[in-house]
Amino acid sequence: MDQFIVKPLFGDGAVHWYTPTNAALWMAVSVVAIILLLVIGTRGRAVVPSRIQSVAELAYGFIHKMVEDVAGKDGLKFFPYIFTLFLFIVFSNFLGLLPKAFTPTSHIAVTAVLAMLVFVTVTVVGFVKNGAGFLSLFWVSSAPLPLRPVLALIEVISYFVRPVSHSIRLAGNMMAGHAVIKVFAAFAPLILMSGIGIAVTPLSILAITAMYGLEMLVAFIQAYVFTILTCVYLKDALHPHH
Repeated sequence: MDQFIVKPLFGDGAVHWYTPTNAALWMAVSVVAIILLLVIGTRGRAVVPSRIQSVAELAYGFIHKMVEDVAGKDGLKFFPYIFTLFLFIVFSNFLGLLPKAFTPTSHIAVTAVLAMLVFVTVTVVGFVKNGAGFLSLFWVSSAPLPLRPVLALIEVISYFVRPVSHSIRLAGNMMAGHAVIKVFAAFAPLILMSGIGIAVTPLSILAITAMYGLEMLVAFIQAYVFTILTCVYLKDALHPHH
């Protein structure tokens, strides 16, 4: 699990809040990559787009449609925020697959901050837009009256659990995939040690290749899941009535 250790970029001292670390470096690299894609890659605004401009336009259209379909037209004012979330997560996930790279989204400290930002944002939006009417989100009026208090308690608990599940899902999936790849990689050098390695090493290399392909898929899917859940939570804040 040493690949997930947050280390100072310079020296071997303790890590403080102001210490430049490998996690901070790769988060900065993700931000720079996003700027290169959206600013540098689309500066030509060509009618026939280049490959980079096409990727930027596809990403823009994909998230824009997701926000509109899930949260409604009222949710489009939050599109820049949601689009930024998606790009940061997807770039962090993919860049973390590079050799010797660090995956910030494998740390609960990073994903928890992202999830809490979403939680606080949608809660504030819910009360600002609906006032006390936002509390109707927890009152299932379609249920039989005796069950409503029980369901309300369940709804309140599930609401406050949202940032926990939102953050752990992303961090857990990214950490698990990287850990499994490293487990298979540990078997690859066996060919240098004994005859058994002749059989084990090719299998481990095939397993690493398969897991790497799966991790590329997971890197996108987890960014997609985090983003679409954000849209769902935003929809509840904008339209809280059951």
